[in-house]
Amino acid sequence: MQYDCLIIDDEKALADNTCEYFNMFDVKTKAVYSKKEAEKFLESDSASLILLDINLSDGSGFELCKKVRETLNIPILFISARSTDDDKIIALNIGGDDYIEKPYSLGVLLAKVRVVLKRFGNSGDGSANASSSNEGSDTSKDYDDGNLKLDSLNKVVTANGKTAKLTSIEFKLLKYLTDNHDRLVTKAELFDNVWNDKFTTDGTLNVHIRKIREEIEKDPQNPKYIVTVWKEGYRFVSL
Repeated sequence: MQYDCLIIDDEKALADNTCEYFNMFDVKTKAVYSKKEAEKFLESDSASLILLDINLSDGSGFELCKKVRETLNIPILFISARSTDDDKIIALNIGGDDYIEKPYSLGVLLAKVRVVLKRFGNSGDGSANASSSNEGSDTSKDYDDGNLKLDSLNKVVTANGKTAKLTSIEFKLLKYLTDNHDRLVTKAELFDNVWNDKFTTDGTLNVHIRKIREEIEKDPQNPKYIVTVWKEGYRFVSL
């Protein structure tokens, strides 16, 4: 069966309340309460988005995220009471698309989920290729300077002689920056045009930029492509 959202959280009461609330507003949602249940669900059913807790009764949400990312490219939003920057960085670096702290507002969380589902087309296919194809109609010319090359058709980035490991949102972010190269792109502009999401935070954006730099820059600590404009945004410098 196809769902809009899969909640994986061992806080059963919270998971059930969130699930009931989402279903009440026509976001078809299923809740499971362990890593094992989630793996069993994904063997026979699918979801367009996952809300994933870090601490599960039988394992780590981090490990489950990495396993899911081996075959699926659907959005994964971490939900956790853990609020350290290290947890957020790990969550986004292993393939999470956002990090939401508990306790959360059901209304705000529902709004965020709807935005993400809309952004990813809510196709319900679940495969990496199908998810990426939602953005495949971009007709703007891809960036290619001989060292860094984007391929929008196949959603592939090569840099420094190797294939960059980027999530779909990171590819979209890099694509937007290269399409608007050599000018200041503000954070607000990125939120509006890449995430289409007023709920995305600076922290989420910063971690994704850091991940992209690690994949495309020869020296991520002294980037040549993606330059930070203090308190404003970023500039992609064409080489």
